[in-house]
Amino acid sequence: MSEAGPFLRNSRAAYALLERELVRFFRQPNRIVGAIGQPVIFWVLLGAAFRGSFRAPGVEETYGQFFLPGVAVMIVLFTAIFSTISVIEDRREGFLQGVLVAPVGRLSLVLGKLLGGSVLAVLQATLFLLLAPTVGIPLSGTALLGAMGVLGLVAFALTGLGFSIAWRMDSTQGFHAIMSVFLLPLWLLSGSVFPESGAHPALATVLRLNPLSYGVAALRHALGMGGATPRPLVCLGVTLLFALAMFLLARRLAGRPAKGDLQ
Repeated sequence: MSEAGPFLRNSRAAYALLERELVRFFRQPNRIVGAIGQPVIFWVLLGAAFRGSFRAPGVEETYGQFFLPGVAVMIVLFTAIFSTISVIEDRREGFLQGVLVAPVGRLSLVLGKLLGGSVLAVLQATLFLLLAPTVGIPLSGTALLGAMGVLGLVAFALTGLGFSIAWRMDSTQGFHAIMSVFLLPLWLLSGSVFPESGAHPALATVLRLNPLSYGVAALRHALGMGGATPRPLVCLGVTLLFALAMFLLARRLAGRPAKGDLQ
């Protein structure tokens, strides 16, 4: 019992934080509009704008079809941003300090926040993927489950990245600045907006080095879409390593005191 006690206590703490993220989300409908509404508008407008001019080598889809996985990842990114910015708000309001002095490990804090953000991201992105048949992409139960698995890994990675950035910050304005100069370009250069084939060699190199590119490609594979490289196992492997690396980074940073923490 002495060994099971701390484990159960940390598990319950992580679950409580996960549940708190879900409750907060459903009590703030504006977050749903912000996370889903803007990406859907981008998808509709850009899909209509480039419908007749999108002719990428090796890609046979319309732009609306090609852009759909990228928009799903964009929803995951926005959800990760909104869920991890609460780290800054919780520290300012005093809630985080209460969690830090509780008799639980900081691993439970990291897991609770990351799992909460990931669950929300997958739920929202899955709702969007239900629109796939409207642009001619068949969506079977197997494809949907595979896509949800990929989205879960991408969401966990991006939420871990957002947590790592937010942990050392004491200003939401600063977090939004980081989002504008780092997180959004990370998405833009992931093969979500344009394919690697036909891109400038410098941009193609950036796409190959961007771990998020493999998440987008893995999602395309899961949906049975063509033009996705490299192979599915490579995409899944890199995405899994990305998620693991971001989790370890978040765990390491959470183990260090930050400005505003109780000493």
